[in-house]
Amino acid sequence: MVIFSPVLVPAGITIFLVTTGFLFSGGCGVAALTALSWIYNYVQGKHPPGADQLDYARNKLASTARDMTEKAKEYGQYVQQKAQEVTQGQAS
Repeated sequence: MVIFSPVLVPAGITIFLVTTGFLFSGGCGVAALTALSWIYNYVQGKHPPGADQLDYARNKLASTARDMTEKAKEYGQYVQQKAQEVTQGQAS
């Protein structure tokens, strides 16, 4: 009967939640320190694990951005050419 005491059950739940909260916050702290350490090593050029994947993604994104810029310039020139054709056609 003592196990189901109206004082011990809430106290046990509270202790469980507090302990879980501390463990979770500690885990988040360790994860943050690990991430910051990885970023520091990457910036220093020490090539941490996963740096190749990050470099590949960065290069692919930059390549795609260059391609889209080139396509936008080409399309802009096309539209400008068509606009000139229309205005020249109306002037005649």
